Amino acid sequence: MNELCNTNRPSPFPLGGVRGRLRIGIFGAAGYTGGELMRLLLNHPAAEIAFAHSESNAGNLVSDVHEGMVGDCELCFCRDYSFGHVDVIFLCFGHGKSEAFLKEHTIPADVKVIDLAQDFRIAGKHDFVYGLPEMHRDAIRKANRLANPGCFATCIQLALLPALKAGILSGDIHVNGITGSTGAGQKPGATTHFSWRNDNISVYKAFTHQHLLEINQTVQELTPGYTGRVLFIPQRGCFARGIFVSAYARCSAPIEEVHSLYADYYKDAPFTHVVSHSPDLKQVVNTNKAVVYVEKYEDQLLMLCCIDNLLKGAVGQAVQNMNLMFGLDEEAGLRLKASAF
Repeated sequence: MNELCNTNRPSPFPLGGVRGRLRIGIFGAAGYTGGELMRLLLNHPAAEIAFAHSESNAGNLVSDVHEGMVGDCELCFCRDYSFGHVDVIFLCFGHGKSEAFLKEHTIPADVKVIDLAQDFRIAGKHDFVYGLPEMHRDAIRKANRLANPGCFATCIQLALLPALKAGILSGDIHVNGITGSTGAGQKPGATTHFSWRNDNISVYKAFTHQHLLEINQTVQELTPGYTGRVLFIPQRGCFARGIFVSAYARCSAPIEEVHSLYADYYKDAPFTHVVSHSPDLKQVVNTNKAVVYVEKYEDQLLMLCCIDNLLKGAVGQAVQNMNLMFGLDEEAGLRLKASAF
């Protein structure tokens, strides 16, 4: 039962062997993203969890914390670990802790790093690749360190990417997004407990959300010199998981051209699907899918996108990036059915 904490043994399936598996270390494994990541990796055909680290839950069964894993694994969280026999580590810390962790630890050059926090998403004095597969697939394949995009940032960018690349938008881009309670993390707070969240909706961080930094970075990368603002109003929804984004901006291109641009841009994206009717959030919950819809109203282009904030907005996309980084099938471990009925 405690074998997960023993990380000094060699891998039974060395990477590249006939039965090669990636050996994976997870830090911050007791939170929502850590739990969802373990759920995916336990069913990944080429993955083996070497350790799941948690200071606060060391020695506890994973299934005692992530109760949905009862019967799926008998692993325990550990405090001690070794980088000696892992191929990749996932950092599932809260924002700001990943940078400190990497300053305090020496990661072997042959161990890849995937960070799910916002610490390395903005280009600067670091060697992390921004991991939005629909935009940076080739760079991700060559990456040794990867910054996984934020949940709202993923959903908003997937709504905008084809239009931005084609240069058909002008002026301010207005965005409204609503997210489930799991987007606030596992630690209880005044705006996450049931009696407050249920039958309620509220705005937070209007025009100042931290994901605007990476969104604006992408806008300038695709359309250098774009002068319009991204005006984003995030909302808390009374549901557990999922993000639904509606965006609109001035657009002179006819809708037939827009449909063609979107279909062409996402033709090779296995998880992003352009649909012909307004989507429902239930189409994507519990999947790594993004569903995108566009329509014109006079001179305004409406762009809708919905994702699961914990999967395509976090660990599903992180596993997708891991697959690309190691030359695996991009969809490995991610063929999931939506919880839609």
